[in-house]
Parts: sequence; structure tokens; C-alpha cells
Amino acid sequence: MTGDPVRAERPAVLTQAAGEDPIGGDGRDLPAELDEALREGPFHRALRAAIAHRGLPLARLRARLDELGAHVGQSTLSYWQRGTRHPELPKAVGAIRALESVLRLPRESLVTLARLAGRPAGPAPLLPATPADPADAWARTVALLAEFDSLPDAKRCNAELEVLAVHDTVLVGANRQRLAVTTRMVVRALVDGPDRYLVVHHADEVPAGEDIEAVAAEGCRPGWLRRAAAVPGLVAELLFDRRLAEGETHVFCFTVRDGTGGPTPGQYRMFRGSCASYLVQMSFRPEMPPARCVRRFRAADGTEPASADDLVCGLGGVVSAYFPDVGPGLAGIDITWSREHSAAAHVSGQSG
Repeated sequence: MTGDPVRAERPAVLTQAAGEDPIGGDGRDLPAELDEALREGPFHRALRAAIAHRGLPLARLRARLDELGAHVGQSTLSYWQRGTRHPELPKAVGAIRALESVLRLPRESLVTLARLAGRPAGPAPLLPATPADPADAWARTVALLAEFDSLPDAKRCNAELEVLAVHDTVLVGANRQRLAVTTRMVVRALVDGPDRYLVVHHADEVPAGEDIEAVAAEGCRPGWLRRAAAVPGLVAELLFDRRLAEGETHVFCFTVRDGTGGPTPGQYRMFRGSCASYLVQMSFRPEMPPARCVRRFRAADGTEPASADDLVCGLGGVVSAYFPDVGPGLAGIDITWSREHSAAAHVSGQSG
């Protein structure tokens, strides 16, 4: 960033004298064009639209920022709204938040766009040439599957069910680790009699003791659970309340709590058959967004992605990827953290 320097701000105390421009607000009075700019970006477009909407000359805007202890030069404001320069983060975060107050914008709206503006542009890169093979993670859980007496062939678990739709919601914690994965599934019985579903969960790291657990919610109850000291994950049995008839659909939900590992590299689901609808969402702490999120699908283990598209992490810290008519293969979100919080390249997720 060039131009006038942005000096460190003191804590802002929002006050308003009679006859002065209003300070602060919740953004409820925003016109549609400005609201869209704040949601879609880029940063300079949203800032320019907000300044125009409030009708503040840059000199007046700079003066109001000075009153809040955020000292930003007029030329810097001009650069920012034209897109010729971007705010230098994290140094300018305080100044951007002061802009949100003066312009009466939703909290963190400009901050989020400023963070996006600093991310690398261009097409999404390919997966690393030698990522950890998800087939290896699957092979290490086969031994756990073999412990279920109801499963004559460990490689054909859930074979009596057709997966119609899956929605994975991933909660990422303050240390960028994957805390929990909540899954809602719609399945259809291919034959008479299926009354359970086996969850195969692959952890980011080999857990210690009982660090990983599966919690049943609506549509199912807990059955047997298998894990081993050297296996990065678990296999959990979820029991339905009845045996399904052929062609019958069933909806159930469960959560796998998994606080193992460091910064998560993302979330993937392995589909061994086709699935009409897969939605995966990852929720991050707003103050700790990832550097980049990429939607990826691989048709076979060890191959380059058949599709790779950059995703936007929204104002609420949630990134979403939707896959219609997915599988067989791996589908999910690949996460890149800043250098100091980078994660090892490996795949974590579930099989379904």
C-alpha cells in the first residue's frame, strides 16, 4: 500500500454531536446496489458505493475517521475506492472497521472484502502431485469394518442402501482444527430389510484415546463403535428405528466430534456410487478465515481433479460447495491457510 500512512488507531468511542453526520448503524437502510456490492465485492466497489450513498467527500470522511482515532490519508482513501491500492492487512483492520462505523455498514462487511482482495487470483491450482492417498485411509479402516458381524464383506458396507442426498456441515475451531462434522443423509433401500448405516470417519490425525466420538440425532440411535490406536478415524454403527422396505426412503442425522489434528486441510467425502445431491459447508471463525477455499472433485484416487473452482468465504465465515449428480469419486473443499498456519497435504473426511 502506498500513499499517506495508516497510523495505529486508539479504541474508537462513537459519539455524535447535534447537526453532525451520523456515526454507526446496522446497515438496514442500505440500497440494493450497495447491499449487493457488500455481499459480492470487490472491496473497492463496495467502498466506493458506500461513500457515494452517504454523500461524504473524502476530506470529510477522513476527518470523521480522525475523530475515531483511525488516521487514514485522503489519497489512501482515494486509492482504496478506485482499486489501485488495497489495504495492508492486518495493519489496516482498525481503519476499515472505523470506515464501517462512519459509513453505517454491517460489522466486518468491508473487513471481509479486504481480506478477499489480498488473496491470490487466477485459476485454482491442481492438487499436490503426491497427496496422501485417501484409498490408504480407507484401507486402514477396513480392519475396523471387519469387526462387525453383520457385515459379511467389509468392502461392501451399506451396499443395501442407495444414497440420494448428503449435507455435511463442518465446524472449524479457533486453532483451525476440525471440531465436528454434522451429516444429514437421505437413503433409499435397494432391498427389503436394511436397518442400519455404518459411518466411516477419517480423522486429520491419529486420535488419542477417545478423542473422536459419533453422536446420533434424529432418525437413528447409536450402535457399536470401533476404533484403534493406530487408525486415524473410527467406524460407527447407526441403527434405524425399523427395517426398511425395498424402495422406502429414510432421513437421518448424526455428528462426529473430532478435535484432533492441527489446521484442517479441508473436508472430502468418498462416494463409491452415484449421489443426486451433495452439499458441504465449512464454518470458520470470522476473525480466522482461510487464505483460500477450492471446490474439488476427483473421479478416482490419485488423479488430478476433474473440476476445481475457487469459493468465497461469506460474511458469516461459511463457505459452501454443491455437487449435483456426484460420484463415484471424491468431492469436497480444499483449504489453504496462511503460511504460518499451513497444514500438511492430506485428505480428511468420510466415506458414503
